[in-house]
Amino acid sequence: MSATLLQAIGLTLRAGTRTLAEGLDLRIEPGQCWALLGPNGSGKSTLLHTLAGLRPAQGGQVLLEGLPLQAWSPLEAARRRGLLPQQLHDAFSSPVLEVVLTGRHPHLPRWGWESEDDHRIARAALAAVDLHGFEARDVRALSGGERQRVGIAALLAQAPRLLMLDEALAHLDLPHQVGLLEHLRALAQREGHAVLLSIHDFNLAHRFATHALLLGRAGMPAQAGPADAVMSAEALSAAFGHRVHRGQVQGRTVFVAD
Repeated sequence: MSATLLQAIGLTLRAGTRTLAEGLDLRIEPGQCWALLGPNGSGKSTLLHTLAGLRPAQGGQVLLEGLPLQAWSPLEAARRRGLLPQQLHDAFSSPVLEVVLTGRHPHLPRWGWESEDDHRIARAALAAVDLHGFEARDVRALSGGERQRVGIAALLAQAPRLLMLDEALAHLDLPHQVGLLEHLRALAQREGHAVLLSIHDFNLAHRFATHALLLGRAGMPAQAGPADAVMSAEALSAAFGHRVHRGQVQGRTVFVAD
């Protein structure tokens, strides 16, 4: 089995008549944290859904651990990669712990019930996102940030080797944003996972990421590579159509927009 967790080869993505990416090559290895950057409408969500196998590409190929996505059963794929979508919907009331336990479903035997170990993993995931004690709360009675953290906990409980998150920081306050990024980075660096996270905050992205994938406005080629190289002031300014300055404050790289 390939050591590369996910590889895109010559990937082409379109939305209607717009080409979002063409000939995109990408390799995500264990230990890497990728920041997915780009303006609204540049195709970040489309790319994440395509890499997860939820949407077909218009060209190229996606390999999961060296095999085409189609070669994996949904169950086996779910044990290797997980996606937290941008929008979470709750049709029915449910205790928070039951929602997080859905992340354990790929690991259960057919017709099996969650074990004590599954419950332990789910509770640990809740603690990791600062929701200890929320197990019995109704998921529909939570704030937007609390509900987002429940979704993150479910992804952590799923325990895939590759975690993909679509704007997971959107509803979180600053301490929980930093705490989540630190936890994800620890999973990558200490346990050999990898992370692909779409994010709008350049400063948090540069602080967290080892690598970056930058999608630009229509007609601009994507850029992928080490975060420090990809996240230049010139590249960000061109991709977003707005002047971005990059500098140093107390030894840390910072980004400021005009």
